[in-house]
Amino acid sequence: MRKLVLAAPALLAACSTAPAESPVHGVTPGHRCEAPGTDRFTGQPGTSETGAAIMQATHAAVLRWAPPGYMLTMDYREDRVTVHLGPDGNITAIKCG
Repeated sequence: MRKLVLAAPALLAACSTAPAESPVHGVTPGHRCEAPGTDRFTGQPGTSETGAAIMQATHAAVLRWAPPGYMLTMDYREDRVTVHLGPDGNITAIKCG
């Protein structure tokens, strides 16, 4: 019985399968935000259409809106683009992370 208890973890480990590509926090395979060239969006309204265009232009997987006075987490995600909005709802800045 004691041998079975000692062998159980090895037997269970043999049954588990790891996914081919494990996701890592802050990384979506095939996506890395690149902000150069996004100045053309500054001053435009913060709409879902503009957000979709920004995601396509930056190759980001995650879009985060940042209205004035909105608190943001400090965690860095290379696959995320943050769009800062002014009081009028127009885009003031676009940053990766």
